[in-house]
Amino acid sequence: MERKKIGILTIGVFTVFFWAGFVLAAPPEHEFVGAKKCAMCHKKPETGEQYGIWLETKHAKALESLGTPEAKEVAAKLSIDDPKTSGKCLKCHSTAYWFSEAKVTDTIPVEEGVSCESCHGAGKDYMKKSIMQEREQAVANGLMIPDESTCVKCHNSEAPTFKGFDFKEKWEKIKHPTPK
Repeated sequence: MERKKIGILTIGVFTVFFWAGFVLAAPPEHEFVGAKKCAMCHKKPETGEQYGIWLETKHAKALESLGTPEAKEVAAKLSIDDPKTSGKCLKCHSTAYWFSEAKVTDTIPVEEGVSCESCHGAGKDYMKKSIMQEREQAVANGLMIPDESTCVKCHNSEAPTFKGFDFKEKWEKIKHPTPK
């Protein structure tokens, strides 16, 4: 019997395992919690109503956008049968894939689209109020402060519908600051 080789490659925060032709992406070192857990604190006026702001963005509807006739046409040109189930599309259209062509968490439903933890990192270790009140402590526990480099993980020339990306312009459409 022939033994299959297992290879391990670490890329950024991911450890990728190669086994018998399959690629499995390991989730980041912190666990995901999902947007509804983030919303427990981030839907209140005194905290800036970030959850409600996100719900109105294209990020919240990112999976839905893959069901459009236009998305299906683009997918067909790339030999993708269904963009709503293809890791090539979901890596940028669902936090559950977190920039990988393989699903990295079952905690977040694919339908959640591009939610809090795509930009801010997996939240289980920083979500407690006592940790979030101290920015340095939150960052030490996995909180990512998004910037242009965060956005261009998906908004780049590898995306089949890319038409350029003006970070300052787009940031104005999605920002959701926390009141002091």
